[in-house]
Amino acid sequence: MAVEAIATARGIRTSAQKAGLVCELIRGKNVNQALATLQFTRKTIAREIAKVLRSAVANAQQQDSFSGDIDRLYVSAAYANQGPSFKRVRPAPMGRAYRVVKRTAHLTVKIAERPLKIARVAAQGDAAAARPARARKSTKTAAAAKA
Repeated sequence: MAVEAIATARGIRTSAQKAGLVCELIRGKNVNQALATLQFTRKTIAREIAKVLRSAVANAQQQDSFSGDIDRLYVSAAYANQGPSFKRVRPAPMGRAYRVVKRTAHLTVKIAERPLKIARVAAQGDAAAARPARARKSTKTAAAAKA
């Protein structure tokens, strides 16, 4: 059975749209590759997503069915949902007020373990699979041999 782990950070002070742009960068990558990508991404939210990714790896390591090989872990899902917004008021000219919305986001990272690729071994009775394929003469060399 493949290992799956999830980690969530709630109420992070950024918009879900900005965080979603960085989540797209790591989706589907190996964990080590994703951490390297986040380290060199020039967005401040990348640090928070890296924390969540490390937390998901730690959660996977705590499971009994984990094989111990971190290189087989990959980011199966990474997304940012909208959290609660803080509504503030900013003074405006002529006694009016402008509304300022300070958005938050919930960051979620899911990681999973890639299954092992098991190579097929030829049976003793399967002699055709054990023999290498013979090289065939191309039409150009056959025409040159006739001439």
